[in-house]
Amino acid sequence: MCDVKNILLCGVGGQGTILASKILSTCLVDAGYDVKMSEIHGMAQRGGSVTTQVRYGKKVYSPIIGRGSADILVSFEAMEGLRYLDQLKPEGVVVVNDYKIPSSTILAGLEEYPEDAIEILKAKAKTKVIDAGEIASSLGNPKAMNIVLLGSLVKLMGLESLNWKSAIEKCVKPAFVELNIKALEEGMNAV
Repeated sequence: MCDVKNILLCGVGGQGTILASKILSTCLVDAGYDVKMSEIHGMAQRGGSVTTQVRYGKKVYSPIIGRGSADILVSFEAMEGLRYLDQLKPEGVVVVNDYKIPSSTILAGLEEYPEDAIEILKAKAKTKVIDAGEIASSLGNPKAMNIVLLGSLVKLMGLESLNWKSAIEKCVKPAFVELNIKALEEGMNAV
């Protein structure tokens, strides 16, 4: 029986996908897990896709999650969830931010945004919809939506007892530590 857990985070450049993954990986390493993380962020500064893969367990041999192997898919943007849905295992869970960022081809009028993206996700997988932007805005900074989503992931993976405060302190500037801790807690409460 494999004890390795596979997490795929996806979003659009500038949403903080990589920071959330670094906090997750830091906390898991500090807790004694073997952790492998990989990231793909080509064209991220132009609004392109950003994905990270985090695998953890007693011993992890590869940083890459095979197609159909992710235990959980955390999508920072609705359409990105559709784009990477094939990476999820049949019994896996999707956490999707109720948030839309039209791609450049959509803005140019070459394609249409799939307005029913979240409904499609719900039809194909067990899906938790989080309005992370609203939650982060209520905390005073909409940019913290990445940590709200991380909090939801933490709760769904049963990792609440790990030392998240320490991981956040290691990964963000001191001025933002308290905000991120609150965002993490609110994300846990949202699922």
